[in-house]
Amino acid sequence: MLRPPLRQAKTIDNVFNSAYWHLSQQDFTINEIRIKLERKTDNQEWIETVLAKLIESGYLKSNFDFALRYCELSFSHELGVGAIRRKLTLRGIPANEVDAAIEQVMDEQNIDGFEMATSRLLSRFDNFHGTNKEKVYTQMTSKGFSRVEIDHALSQHPQRETLRSKLAIKADKADLAAEIIKLANKGKGETLILQELKQRLIDVSDFEETLYQLTLAGDVDLYQSCKDELAKKRYDLSDYKEKSKAYAYLSRKGFASDEIKEAMKLDDE
Repeated sequence: MLRPPLRQAKTIDNVFNSAYWHLSQQDFTINEIRIKLERKTDNQEWIETVLAKLIESGYLKSNFDFALRYCELSFSHELGVGAIRRKLTLRGIPANEVDAAIEQVMDEQNIDGFEMATSRLLSRFDNFHGTNKEKVYTQMTSKGFSRVEIDHALSQHPQRETLRSKLAIKADKADLAAEIIKLANKGKGETLILQELKQRLIDVSDFEETLYQLTLAGDVDLYQSCKDELAKKRYDLSDYKEKSKAYAYLSRKGFASDEIKEAMKLDDE
């Protein structure tokens, strides 16, 4: 639903009254008040006069003073530099004044980003059950901490060894035999299957035995898979260069030399 149009100011006093009302609700930056007053009037001279008077009388903080106060409050709530800089910039404070305010408050209060990140992490996470590494980094990053600060904080956490990635958590639930069958059905050979399982952090300590049992049961047939993959291509195996290309292709798919040779021999027959 559209808001009704704001009653336009007829005098500069109307502009003053609008500014006073907004500032009685909460602190605003100069930029934020200017935007609100521009909804009240298109008389830029009135707006600039009102802003100047408000700053002079102390009703409206200068950009630097606003940034200083914001930094003090934010650091007291363990908000990192990145979030402070982002939020103040969004509120229209020039970057040079934001950086100057951050530097001054950090110096005056002896703020250490690494210690603050450690304190925040410890207060928010007694343990890492029910979460994962990606979520922790996302939450800490949203609160303004850098990657190195988060790394340091994690290194200080007594439960740091229990924090695992989404990939590792998913890997714990994976069934090795089912994953091997799935990859084999996609036309991948043994070395490629093993490589992909390792990349997904799946425990492959029983890989060879599992593959052997699947082969005996007929659930996986890498010789047939190799032949099927070769059949998808149109290599002229009577041509030496084409045959070399076919061999290289099947090798990249993860098939062993014996499987490739057998597939080519069967194709020749």
